[in-house]
Amino acid sequence: MEKENQTGVGNFILLGFTDDPDLQSLLFGLLLSMYLVTVLGNLLIILATISDSHLHTPMYFFLSNLSLADIGFTSTTIPKALRNIQTQRRVITFAGCISQIYFFVLFGCQDNLLLAVMAYDRSVAICHPLHYMTIMKPRLCQLMALGSWLVSILGSLPDTLTILRLSFGTKRKIPHFFCDLPEVLKLACSDTLINNVVVYSVVIVLGIFPLTGILFSYSQIFSSILRISSDRGKYKAFSTCGSHLLVVSLFYGTGLGVYFSSVATPSTRMSPMASVMYTMVTPMLNPFIYSLRNRNIKVALVTVLSKMVPLSKRFDARLS
Repeated sequence: MEKENQTGVGNFILLGFTDDPDLQSLLFGLLLSMYLVTVLGNLLIILATISDSHLHTPMYFFLSNLSLADIGFTSTTIPKALRNIQTQRRVITFAGCISQIYFFVLFGCQDNLLLAVMAYDRSVAICHPLHYMTIMKPRLCQLMALGSWLVSILGSLPDTLTILRLSFGTKRKIPHFFCDLPEVLKLACSDTLINNVVVYSVVIVLGIFPLTGILFSYSQIFSSILRISSDRGKYKAFSTCGSHLLVVSLFYGTGLGVYFSSVATPSTRMSPMASVMYTMVTPMLNPFIYSLRNRNIKVALVTVLSKMVPLSKRFDARLS
């Protein structure tokens, strides 16, 4: 462990996952593998939705935005964690810490808002199938996606800017692999009442409200499905939102699980391990959930991969 007087003014120390040197190589390989799979899987989803004209629909348009947000979400924290493990330097500057907090909140809020928008899209598709194309027009979908990005960008500013008013002492060890906002606030020497009010306000507006919208949309969906007489019709209706429902359950289930576990056992070294569930596992599984349960995505992915293979062969031929 590096001494605190080596961190310099305004720097923090990220304690990471473990101090055991025997586990560092294993952790590095595991995190790198998960990160590469996450980025590659979500990039393939984006390429598939762009290249295949059959996927130019509201559902896949929002899915590509969700994949982009997931790439940003993981890229905010994991590359820095990998670098720290490889170099055995755990220092992060104050500016770097602020940047991590801002983009972590931004992409987290974006995930919340996009999942709510996708839930609304599925409720319109199931509850009002005959009017789906007239309601979910391309311009409306673009405005909803753009609005979610703008709200996330502006909504993450209060959490970040209010940290600038705080002062920190010599104790700057963060028991995490990234600058987790609650852990940073615990290190502040000045009063954090305003910060806590801002944090809870942002959570309510950009967390609780989207979740409420998701629950309301699915209450409408389940109500419509129950009114369908045939079992085949019920299965077909449910299959159109099954992937999204699984992603919603995974995202909020892991996030709330980590939150309640941190409340029960605050500032433990197990918190970073638990946080991997929603910072890494959920974004990594999203492409698999949508591709394995969706024939259109499978066909589009095969097309994209088949186009990439000849290009790689041509590139290798030019090099040789």
